[in-house]
Amino acid sequence: MDFEWSAVWEAMPVLWQGTQMTIKITLFGLVGGMALGVLLGVIRAYVPAWPRREALRHRPVSGLLLPVLSWLAQGFILLIRGTPMVVQVMFIYFALPLLANLKIEGEIAATATLIINSGAYIAEIVRGALQSVPKGLYEAGLAMGLPFHKILSRIIAPVAFRRMIPPLGNQCIISLKDSSLFIVIGVAELTRQGQEIMAANFRAVETWGAVAIIYLILTGCIALALKTMEHRMRIA
Repeated sequence: MDFEWSAVWEAMPVLWQGTQMTIKITLFGLVGGMALGVLLGVIRAYVPAWPRREALRHRPVSGLLLPVLSWLAQGFILLIRGTPMVVQVMFIYFALPLLANLKIEGEIAATATLIINSGAYIAEIVRGALQSVPKGLYEAGLAMGLPFHKILSRIIAPVAFRRMIPPLGNQCIISLKDSSLFIVIGVAELTRQGQEIMAANFRAVETWGAVAIIYLILTGCIALALKTMEHRMRIA
């Protein structure tokens, strides 16, 4: 079988459109997932799962509500991590419109799925990083009279962020590749465009080879950015 470069060049405009869609979904999904993951991670790390006597005595309402919030966060993470992403996107795209009587576009369903999926995994990354910070730093902040949010943002977060960089970079790469699963709902991302091109020209080697190279370039850019950030922050 002869490899036809002309088939690759002819497919590039359509593949570029799919690449743009993949980058768009991944970018918005990771930004939303990061926000959700940080919130859930902080809750999992610092909100007690059971009511404390001191909290019930001084702040009975928050003393009861905060453990409920912790259990909800833990249940959400367990649900998302315990189900495949394909099932999640199929539920959001096909089942949720029937339950809520609304129409959800494929791109919105894909982005929402990536947000909740990556958010659950990022939450555990954040929780692990926060809990790995020595307790002495937290106690030092208390000794200085700083409120909790300042201790978290000025003392704990900078240390924890350095430890989060490698797993966060790995999650970014996983989310980018997982965006190919949205082919099941017809989103015109890179894999979907490759499938349509292959169905039209029957050049599977050239088409899927080009798709694989584009994914490799995208993941390579993420890995390079991660290495640069690690070097600047002096992480071994």
